Amino acid sequence: MRKGNFKVTLPIDNSKAPLGLLGQELVQLGIWLDQRFEQIRKIQQISQGISSGLFAHEVLERVYDTFHQLIPYDRIGCALISEDRRSVRACWAKSNYPDSMRITQGYQAELAGSSLETILDTGAPRILNDLEAYLEAHPDSVSTQLIVAEGIRSSLTCPLIAEGKPVGFLFFSSREKDTYRPEHQRVFLEIAAYLSVLMERSHYYQQIHDLNQKLLQVQDTLREQALRDALTGALNHGAILESLDEHLGFAQRQFEPLSILMADLDQFKRINDRHGHPTGDAVLKAVAATLQACLRGHDRLGRYGGEEFLMVLGSTPLEVAQQVAERIRAEVAALQVLDGSETLRATISIGVATYEPDAMDQPDSLLARADAALYEAKRMGRNRVCLAPAV
Repeated sequence: MRKGNFKVTLPIDNSKAPLGLLGQELVQLGIWLDQRFEQIRKIQQISQGISSGLFAHEVLERVYDTFHQLIPYDRIGCALISEDRRSVRACWAKSNYPDSMRITQGYQAELAGSSLETILDTGAPRILNDLEAYLEAHPDSVSTQLIVAEGIRSSLTCPLIAEGKPVGFLFFSSREKDTYRPEHQRVFLEIAAYLSVLMERSHYYQQIHDLNQKLLQVQDTLREQALRDALTGALNHGAILESLDEHLGFAQRQFEPLSILMADLDQFKRINDRHGHPTGDAVLKAVAATLQACLRGHDRLGRYGGEEFLMVLGSTPLEVAQQVAERIRAEVAALQVLDGSETLRATISIGVATYEPDAMDQPDSLLARADAALYEAKRMGRNRVCLAPAV
């Protein structure tokens, strides 16, 4: 037995003589030690397995997959205690009857004054081996109503207390009555402190992870805002030129056409002078929204400067770009912006330039050709579309 072999075989004297009784006790001790050390080995294996999880749900999945070696269950649930210790919220649950579960993630119950608070105070797991009888004695317990409706008849409620601080509860549940025994309480208590610390660590790790994700989202939002014109929501000057660079590079690599539209509101200065800059801003916002509505999802719209807009149309030949430009011109001409009792209208002139796969256009030359076409549209009377000649 000292060498770890507890399955001793002794010639047992069944008499009541002291030597015979000693032999019987040694055999029984060997059986108990063998079972006990096997249980400890399983606890060590399970502890190592569940410690590999970083997030709470990973730890709990490992608990569900491995604890059946120590404690019987059809369902395991976990609830964490709120910071003010007034309530508990279910954070995870898993069972062999997933479609019938009534208490799932997000379910919340009051802790103050409940039987769960008593469990925390004692620090000992609670066994209820007849939940139907318990419900009859506590008919107002909503949690018991729900768990009984799931078909659960026995429960082992285990407190999670990490270094003296209550963390939450682990609920082992069975669909059979009289499932749990004091040895199941003892088994859990042997691993309770370790599991509680592990759960608290995983919970904090989850909080840090969630906070990091929120920070990344904020960064993405700020980055997006930095690329946008504050008034119209279109890309700002630098961003639209960067987008043109990217689209033109792609068009050159893929031997695809690319078109750009340079658009300018006609006589916008008159609107500002007559109605004021707030009204002028309203017109710009309405026009930008109209332009965006006329474009496809992968097209790009930018405020090039003042009342001038640049649109980048990927994989778009000249004739299609001309159709888009004409639709934009007509939509802007039909636009109405109210200024008090007065209805304002605006028109737009557009220059169209297209990069062809066999051309040697660079962003600057393509912009210059679109700008020249826009100037021609202005010179010819405004509210029109002009095409830049092919290179």
